[in-house]
Amino acid sequence: MSTFMPRTVASLALALVLAACGGAGESTNETANEAAPAKGGEEGAGGGHADEGKVTLSADQIAAAGIQLGRPTLGGSGTIELPATIEGDPQGTQVVSAAIGGRVVSLTRNLGQSVGRGQTIAVIESREAAQLKGEVEASRARLALANSNLAREQRLFAQRVSPEQDLIAARTAATEARIAYQQAQSQVSAAGGGGGGLNRLGIVAPIGGQVIARPVVLGQTVAADAELYRIANLGRVSLALNLKPEDAGRVKPGNTVMVRAPGREASARISFVSPALDPQTRQVPVIATLDNRGGQWRVGEPVTASVQLSGTGGAANAAILVPTTAVQTVEGKSVVFVRTATGFQATPVTLGDAAGATVIVRSGLTGREQIATTGSFTLKAEIGKGEAAHED
Repeated sequence: MSTFMPRTVASLALALVLAACGGAGESTNETANEAAPAKGGEEGAGGGHADEGKVTLSADQIAAAGIQLGRPTLGGSGTIELPATIEGDPQGTQVVSAAIGGRVVSLTRNLGQSVGRGQTIAVIESREAAQLKGEVEASRARLALANSNLAREQRLFAQRVSPEQDLIAARTAATEARIAYQQAQSQVSAAGGGGGGLNRLGIVAPIGGQVIARPVVLGQTVAADAELYRIANLGRVSLALNLKPEDAGRVKPGNTVMVRAPGREASARISFVSPALDPQTRQVPVIATLDNRGGQWRVGEPVTASVQLSGTGGAANAAILVPTTAVQTVEGKSVVFVRTATGFQATPVTLGDAAGATVIVRSGLTGREQIATTGSFTLKAEIGKGEAAHED
């Protein structure tokens, strides 16, 4: 996380600084004089060595070595940065499919073109379409005949020529014919409707928007339920995120997400936090909604998202962030060098996600410590030098 410096060079630089420090020096950032000067005796007042992660340095030596001090950022909320993908709004995206199998004889829209709700965008030609439309015509004729018989029976009953039971039978037949006609119309409507000839059905757009997919070509024979188009209302898009469970617990609907891509930046809002882990990634799916009326974001585009984390009550649960330059790896563990009365103590920490030039510390710090924000690699090198001396 910090700038690379060979251990031998760093150790030599610190040794020269420690040897040259005879007078007072000024510390940078927060003053190092808050801590007591190094003890004398076996540790030595003018030098330092590592003892179980300890580095003994005086305030003057710290200042002369260019080690800067600071405190972790502690607040009710923090942010994490992670990759994300722009997706169509699930509530504004719809697949247009063929309800019957047949041959595609017309496609009226291409990729990227706009379409209005209810517009015919494809025509399917098939024998099934002919059967559906034929049933509509037949049921219409039966309904007309049933209505004619009912009118005649009503006249005869009024003239006391026909018995009432004939009138009831005619009324029942007319009702059944009307139901059959409505059912046939519904079947054609469910399959599409229109389309011109008796053997053709038109497929209409269920929503208005833009065509973002068209997997078929003109003249292709398709099966029932085959996808013809995918239409999306891109005035609003979604951001697909995957968070670690411990981070998802601090994300709520309404939290802000800053979305960045080369030359663009916008603000989104968390709209959904899944209550279950994804079985494959073992992470929590999260969806944010992003205004796209300007058309600057494209479906499938990779972006960087900075997610705002919510505090969960009190400073103990607040986000603790330290500069990435403050973190080193010692014996396979991440450590931060905490200022002590006699120098520094390498304190093991558990890290979370990076947030720009900082990283979240999940455990190991309280947020009130004074730490080495820069120059931590020099302290790490001093620990290594001390360990080598003990081995000798």
